[in-house]
Amino acid sequence: MTDIQSYWRNYIDGEWADGGAGRIDVINPGTGTKLAEHALADEADVNRAVQAAKRVHQSGALSDMRPIERGRLVQAMGRYLLDNIAEIAQVLTLEQGKPLWEAEIEVKGAAAYFEYYGNQASTVEGRSIPLGSGYFDFTDNVPFGVSAQIIPWNYPVEMTARSLSAALATGNTIVIKTPELTPLTNAWFAHAAEAVGLPKGAVNILCGWGHQAGAALSGHPDVNQIVFTGSVATGVAIATAAAQNVVPCVLELGGKSAAIVHDDADLEAFENDIRWGIYFNAGQVCSAMSRVIVHESRHDELVERAVNIARSLSVGPGIERAEAGATMGSMVSESQRDRAAGMVGDAETAGAIVAAGGRKMNIPGAFLEPTVLANVTPDMTIAQEEVFGPVLSVLKFRDDAEALEIANGTQYGLVGGVFTRDLDRATRAARQVRAGQVFVNEWFAGGIETPFGGIGKSGYGREKGREALWNYVQTKNVAIKLG
Repeated sequence: MTDIQSYWRNYIDGEWADGGAGRIDVINPGTGTKLAEHALADEADVNRAVQAAKRVHQSGALSDMRPIERGRLVQAMGRYLLDNIAEIAQVLTLEQGKPLWEAEIEVKGAAAYFEYYGNQASTVEGRSIPLGSGYFDFTDNVPFGVSAQIIPWNYPVEMTARSLSAALATGNTIVIKTPELTPLTNAWFAHAAEAVGLPKGAVNILCGWGHQAGAALSGHPDVNQIVFTGSVATGVAIATAAAQNVVPCVLELGGKSAAIVHDDADLEAFENDIRWGIYFNAGQVCSAMSRVIVHESRHDELVERAVNIARSLSVGPGIERAEAGATMGSMVSESQRDRAAGMVGDAETAGAIVAAGGRKMNIPGAFLEPTVLANVTPDMTIAQEEVFGPVLSVLKFRDDAEALEIANGTQYGLVGGVFTRDLDRATRAARQVRAGQVFVNEWFAGGIETPFGGIGKSGYGREKGREALWNYVQTKNVAIKLG
């Protein structure tokens, strides 16, 4: 294992800088010990980063570039990540807690975003509008300018790549606020920007408290667009601040996603969906399969299978789990772990049955046992609120209408799933599930090519796929009177 540097700095206007708000300790959740320190940005640091990004945008250094050339720079950033995957994945595991093999998957996913959107850069085309022989009219898609991107702690590499790549491909400049819990790996995006030759100030990366740096960034008058992934409460605060400057946002907020499992579903195959849907990244996934709504005739069998999956997982420090397999790392922090464990305890008090797990593990670090809750009812808090941990809640239904009522019975609408051999039933349900994305017979089906985003309090705007590109441009119309 490579030694980790003890102090990490912000990246503003092409230079590494200390922070006006001091430093923050970064904790290794796999051991509970201090990993490193990171500079904390204050309002002045945020302003300096925004002004640098604004200067580069106004210079036209990116927006005036031929799109195919800009796309090549974006693609090259992805290749830089792959060239350094071993070091990035190691730091990611140590700061976030996931198994090393999961961290490698995340870095590869991040690189894929740069490849995908780099390829798309020259395809963001306008159109001509016929107005008769006296006019020539066309549209042009122009970048917003300065894109502020506030990144979550659960996938700090992949989520940064998702928005950064699309913003660069469309000619925007960027200020990134990294998560306080997992800020270290974002440094490689600065290294990548330098390596491929982006102008100084095009990409700025800083860590800071949400109430200080995050608030300053989301309310800054020279920010032109905001991307945020995180909690509903923080999303509302960001959108409110942005509204004061009439700035558009892309918000991916909470989820309480449900899989409807019908009586004809292949439960043996569904075991893999349980494994990936709720225990990957210790359940710290916005689109995690946190609820399974199963036909009452298959309930006991499904619970038994879920329990077997939960108990089969080897749980411990992610850095010790390099090979892909039935392993799970820590949660991101002890406070997040304690919150999830508390919700399990409250559910048990309310009448849920802890069929597997449910307890904090008696080892150093932020570990929670992989958990399965049976006898969950729709009115319980555990069935309504996001746990963001390795906790699966199993509910029963009698008929299709009740299944849909339960699935749609929360304030969220991020993703959903339908598991059945009946294609007509699956199609009907997919149309009626209140979610921005619906999986049929495979949780997490799709990829970076497929649009992703929420309904209701899960947010608005779309990321991934070509749809994401339209978040970063606005349409200008040019109407020419011909002589």
